[in-house]
Amino acid sequence: MRLLDNAPIFCMPIKTPKTVVFLLGPTTAGKTDLAIKLSQIINTRLISVDSALIYKGMDIGTAKPDANILARYPHHLIDICKPSEIYSAFNFCKDATAQIQKAFENEQIPILVGGTSFYFNALEYGLSNLPESTPRSKQKFNQLLETKGAPALHQDLAKIDKTAAERIHPNDSQRIIRALEVFDLSGKILSDLQGRKKLKTNYTIKKIILTPSRTKLHQRIEKRFLTMLDKGFLAEVKRLKQTPNLHKNLPAIRCVGYRQAWQYLDGEINKQQMIEKSIIATRQLCKRQSTWLKDQTNALLLKTSDPEKAIDFIQNTY
Repeated sequence: MRLLDNAPIFCMPIKTPKTVVFLLGPTTAGKTDLAIKLSQIINTRLISVDSALIYKGMDIGTAKPDANILARYPHHLIDICKPSEIYSAFNFCKDATAQIQKAFENEQIPILVGGTSFYFNALEYGLSNLPESTPRSKQKFNQLLETKGAPALHQDLAKIDKTAAERIHPNDSQRIIRALEVFDLSGKILSDLQGRKKLKTNYTIKKIILTPSRTKLHQRIEKRFLTMLDKGFLAEVKRLKQTPNLHKNLPAIRCVGYRQAWQYLDGEINKQQMIEKSIIATRQLCKRQSTWLKDQTNALLLKTSDPEKAIDFIQNTY
């Protein structure tokens, strides 16, 4: 089987039942590269599972595929909201489910590619039956986040839902305001509502996991961040800082790299500290992702990008 270097000329159809492919791996593992290679061979619909790629205008620091790649190999659920907006796992499940259905309608294999474990878990196992956000509630809690900050809101959460507060880190702004929002909308605390699941996918899931060595991942992380700086990452963050309604407590700005660059531009740390902190934070993210991936079962494990093995695995599951 020969891979094409350019845009796909022919994509081999696979007659399959409705099965969803999860293409998983830690940051810098090469997931996008493998997804594109698969799309050159079989008829796929690529669906991004990345909590940073959803944001418009955050391209360099998120290692977003460039415009040429996205034009030839569209990744759905990229650039779907502003950095000032809150995008929850509930939103993801709803949007991903719609994309999966479109894939089946077009006789495509839905390949969900990314490293956001919370999104993958939510889609596979479902979410608690919680109230949906409203424009009013989003605006209210975004403003509270900006004025009070995540640690203060975490203290507010502890007063109404101690169990949830103990599970959520004081700097995890997205989960803190979601817990407060649930109480505001329903009058019930998050801990009491969690349990009953919904929005769970009912399709068969097959998992392919890219697992390069830790040494290779660490080398790639450092190289990639330095390349981001060369491509204008700091200029990108400067533009974000000049955007109304953006502040350092938003989930978008707390993404790895952006938080450290924001601190540097605020004069809190110097450039070398920013570089070191960004690389360390990315390696810590990589470690968390790798730990979660160890618990995934019945998956194809690949040390390197191997589309032929991946396709054999997909075909043999049908």
